[in-house]
Amino acid sequence: MSVFLRGTLLLAATAFITECIEFLINLTLTKELGEYGIGQYMSVLPVVGLVMIVASFELPISISKFIAEKDEKYHFTMLKYAFKLSVIFISVLLAVASLIFTIFPLFSDIHPFVRWIILLLVPIISISSIARGYFMGVQKMGQIAVANLLRRCTQLFILVFIFQMFNFQLEVSIIVAICSLIGGELLIFIYLISAYVLQFRYLKKRPHVNLPRNQLTKSLMSVSLPTTTMRIFHSVTHAIEPFLIKYTLVIGGLSISEATENFGIISGVAMTIGFFPAFIAHSLTVALIPSVSQANANRDRNKLLQLLRQVILLTSLYGIPVTFIFYYFAEPLTGIFIESTVAPYFLQLLLPFFLLHYYAIPLQAFLIGMNMVKDAFIHNILATIASFIMMFVMGSNGKYLMDGIIVGMNFGAVLLMLLHYLTICKKIGISPLSLRKEEVSYLN
Repeated sequence: MSVFLRGTLLLAATAFITECIEFLINLTLTKELGEYGIGQYMSVLPVVGLVMIVASFELPISISKFIAEKDEKYHFTMLKYAFKLSVIFISVLLAVASLIFTIFPLFSDIHPFVRWIILLLVPIISISSIARGYFMGVQKMGQIAVANLLRRCTQLFILVFIFQMFNFQLEVSIIVAICSLIGGELLIFIYLISAYVLQFRYLKKRPHVNLPRNQLTKSLMSVSLPTTTMRIFHSVTHAIEPFLIKYTLVIGGLSISEATENFGIISGVAMTIGFFPAFIAHSLTVALIPSVSQANANRDRNKLLQLLRQVILLTSLYGIPVTFIFYYFAEPLTGIFIESTVAPYFLQLLLPFFLLHYYAIPLQAFLIGMNMVKDAFIHNILATIASFIMMFVMGSNGKYLMDGIIVGMNFGAVLLMLLHYLTICKKIGISPLSLRKEEVSYLN
């Protein structure tokens, strides 16, 4: 069995347990916060995700690509430089974020303390990203799998323990939910750094070659900068999306309370269920980036074709069956979270959105591994703009409302998946319909 498949299976098996725990986390949050509370919490979560993305600066991807493409003698110099860069970046980011949070009263309708809690994530995420990138690059997926498991276990333990011991008001409960997330990140920080220090000491004793600082900077920035920009765009649009949906529904005739509840059902219930199997897609992503990067660096077209076929096959094997399961068991599945007549209907309408993202997530990793981050970024921009326009046009129509919102989301997913897939096929010179080689040379 190949390293890619072994890593994917290990990550997928651990991720399945992790997703089960996350399912319990979302179930706990839904029951404790209620429809309105979960809507508010989900409105905060995209901002938390944005901070985490900026703090990581996508170092896991850039470092893993460097480690996978270069000999071991170059690893120590890169890791040492990455740490210095992270310290500088943390200082700048904390200063800028503090200034922004002081000027703009974010989350004042929930609790002003929330914005300062979020800043605790900056040093935690930034430093642990170096360790995560190294273990991804050397394809030691066991550390990554354990770290992901520890994060969710810690978050669930904190939530269950505190909510069972105390009875809070809604705004305090939201703060507790955010603190549980930070607690999980802190624990994996301790775990990853402990394992990383041992590897760093080992590399220090091994023969190593010092690389020029400008070469190290170029290696990191050529991947981290465009990937971070893409992830920031993705997070910003996700932060905007709740407000766009609620504003669109209000224009269509719903009250702000009804719009918030509808958004809460989609984000807290339908999304939780629909993206549950996506742990396999994310496992593929982690394993794909170093494997594709190595094959691309060696210009191994056959290996790239083999990896693409494996991605399509594995995604189809789990994606298509679970889509049918979600369709026929929508009512009992949503009933676990909330008693609602519209929740099963929303889940069924969103099934194309989920299925297509099962494919799009690893395909995007494929593009990153082939140094096509710019293409992936453009695809995301086009798909998001098209989706938002469709959501607003149809959702603001009183005849469609949430139906129109969901149609717009599905349309964006279709466009994103097709753009990713066709670009990959063109890059490696294969037929999009048959996945067979065409008589073209490998493109640079």
